[in-house]
Amino acid sequence: MTKQAYNPYLPLHVYIPDGEPHVFGDRVYVFGSHDREAGITFCSEPYEVWSAPVDDLGNWSCPGVSYRAQQDPYYDREKRNAMYAPDAVQGNDGRYYLYYCLSGWRGRGGYGSPISVAVSEKPDGPYEYLGVVRNPDGTPFMKYGNFDPAVVNDHGVIRLYSGTWYPEGELSEEERQKIHADETEAERFCKPLEHIRALQAAGDSVYGPHHMVLADDMRTLCSEPVRILPLKRYGTPFETVNGRRGHGFFEGSSIRIINGKYYFIYSSRNNHELCYAVSDRPDRDFVYGGTIVSNGDIGYHGRREEDRLNITGTTHGSIEQINGQWYVFYHRLTHKSDYSRQGCAERITIDEKGHIDQVEITSCGLNNGPLAGEGSYPAVICCVLSNGHMPHSSNSIQEVFIPYIGSKDGERMIRDISDHTLIGYRYFSFQDCAAVSISIRGKGTGRVTVRTDMEGETVGEALLEGRDSWTDVRIPVTPIRSVKPLYFFFEGSGIFEMKTLTLIRNESSEV
Repeated sequence: MTKQAYNPYLPLHVYIPDGEPHVFGDRVYVFGSHDREAGITFCSEPYEVWSAPVDDLGNWSCPGVSYRAQQDPYYDREKRNAMYAPDAVQGNDGRYYLYYCLSGWRGRGGYGSPISVAVSEKPDGPYEYLGVVRNPDGTPFMKYGNFDPAVVNDHGVIRLYSGTWYPEGELSEEERQKIHADETEAERFCKPLEHIRALQAAGDSVYGPHHMVLADDMRTLCSEPVRILPLKRYGTPFETVNGRRGHGFFEGSSIRIINGKYYFIYSSRNNHELCYAVSDRPDRDFVYGGTIVSNGDIGYHGRREEDRLNITGTTHGSIEQINGQWYVFYHRLTHKSDYSRQGCAERITIDEKGHIDQVEITSCGLNNGPLAGEGSYPAVICCVLSNGHMPHSSNSIQEVFIPYIGSKDGERMIRDISDHTLIGYRYFSFQDCAAVSISIRGKGTGRVTVRTDMEGETVGEALLEGRDSWTDVRIPVTPIRSVKPLYFFFEGSGIFEMKTLTLIRNESSEV
């Protein structure tokens, strides 16, 4: 690796959530949505496909726009159509096929579009519109709710997954029948009310993840769609696991084939976590495996939702083996919003039984081990940012006062740092760190303490005095050695911003 990698793994001005990583040749490509910095709705930008050499995961590049929503004939300017989470696959003809759904402002109409397909000679495009996923008679496939398509080439068989869910596990039978039979659902899915009622009468539903097989044209169904999780069964075994609720499927279908087994990765009803289920078959008998990652570390070592380590919101992604190592790709929130999300990744391990333990979120991500314990880093690579009262922000922009990753005048920084703000970085490989320096600005006074454990012993501290311009505050610390996290805890009055963090090996070093 010629350059260190850290989270987020793409340049700080880039917001690519919903990442589906795929290795093609000697590069890993990430297919995702595209948010705007400080955006006010989901996925307002055209697709870009970023990639990196499999042996140099700190060196990402992008040739430019790969596809625009306006290329789709279903695009409607009045609906402010946006392209949601895509996936891509190499077809049997060697070309690359991109699958996606159109949606509208803040998700309106999100389940009412067909699955569209675009094609390219290269993984990163440019892509050209090909058509929609269709029934054998040529009509668009619209039996179920189309959302967040996932696709895999299974030894020449092209398998497509899609779907969404409603929290039926918490509803009475009367309520469950109502949501499948009223005008609201007809409007949500852009389907005739009779269609929804007919599905319900047959014990079926527009909701739920489903599996299809595509013909050689990559868009015509050559198998009857199959619900991969029985409608009423899925609301039970996945809803309460180890005393925690909400692991049932919500959205974000993704599929991987590992050692002959099918891994279905998805965003759960908790919304902040990626979970997985495993089966010997591609279209049935999936068994819940566990949580892989939460963007608030909820569930990791028993952490509760009220103790989340960041603002949480949607997450969507998948797993991929890159140069012999498995990773999970997910995203984090910035700007106190679910509309400015950035891609992150963590190392994972798949054990001999095929199990994946939940991993903690870190700052080092795709790096080959911890980050170097010297030099300067952007403050916004923190993996912990909390004042002890961080909210969940699904499909919203928070109005509450909290510390957050934001931007101003083309710079990215941690904003609204105030009393009892905790900022954390995991992990650094320290040789002999004797001081740290933080670049801050703002108005107020207070104290910052430096820790190598979230609630542990203080290794250094400094007084803060607010200034209007960026000021470097040098903090001598008890020498830090070995692999450690680094936490900053602020106390006092006023509000600060933080732009950079510098680790200094000894007292004679210069900032």
